[in-house]
Amino acid sequence: MNHHTLPPLGLVLCTGFLLPWLLVRARWAQQVPRLALAVWVASGAVFAGAGALLPAQLLLPSPTGHRFSDALFTLEFPPAHRLLELSPREYLALGVAAAVLAVPVAGFARALLRARRRRTRHAETLRLVGRYDAGLGATVLDHARPAVYCLPGRSRRVVVSSGALTTLTTPQLDAALAHERAHISGRHHLLVAAAESFAAVFPYLPLARHGGSAVPLLLEMAADDRALRRCSRDALATALYALASGRAPREAFAAGGPSAALRMRRILAPHSAGHPVLWGLLTVAAAGLAAAPLIIACCSFPN
Repeated sequence: MNHHTLPPLGLVLCTGFLLPWLLVRARWAQQVPRLALAVWVASGAVFAGAGALLPAQLLLPSPTGHRFSDALFTLEFPPAHRLLELSPREYLALGVAAAVLAVPVAGFARALLRARRRRTRHAETLRLVGRYDAGLGATVLDHARPAVYCLPGRSRRVVVSSGALTTLTTPQLDAALAHERAHISGRHHLLVAAAESFAAVFPYLPLARHGGSAVPLLLEMAADDRALRRCSRDALATALYALASGRAPREAFAAGGPSAALRMRRILAPHSAGHPVLWGLLTVAAAGLAAAPLIIACCSFPN
């Protein structure tokens, strides 16, 4: 057996099983949502890469697998003409790795296209039934229930219901609009599509299952933090309270919604769990240490 399967196996186990278990129990994740999002994204990318490398190393003999591992870890790839000199077995290993990696990539592309079609249809409807307010920089929709949401991507726009205009004060409305514009400028729809597609491709994987619910919530918290640069905590919290019952299309980001109560408590409650960035780095380090024995075992075998 090619012992160079041990490092990708360790990465698959750590990013696919251990790190999600640590993240969903970490208090610091909601205090620094952007760091937590970075860990989720990095975990998904490493899992996909290691998952593609694992079957390739299983097909390769140990000396070839050693050269392959060295090229990946040192980022010193052979020149293009050397690719024409590979053996059939090596071509098969590369093909299998590419095929495995193509599965989540294709799922991500499909989720993006599907969400884009839904947003385009909704934007066309808004052009018919809504009216643009230049003062707000948003589309106003006649509806009694207070709601503020945005359509990201090419159809980007912020939508405000007439009920929100009559319910929210000026500071509250400004806070809700800042929250939605943070979603648009941060291109948060890309991460939502990645989380949804990953959960669809790997439905029983803890990384995908927990990430599918954690990433959207962390994105809402990240948008809250961005909005707090321009508004007060009281204005944003009371706006979330007023908009909690509001609804939005599936392809949109809403300022209220089912997570509003949790985010209100987060905005108004002081943080007392120590330095969150330090705790986040310790979580990543703990997962990395779990993979160390397999990597050391790999290096200890002769080639």
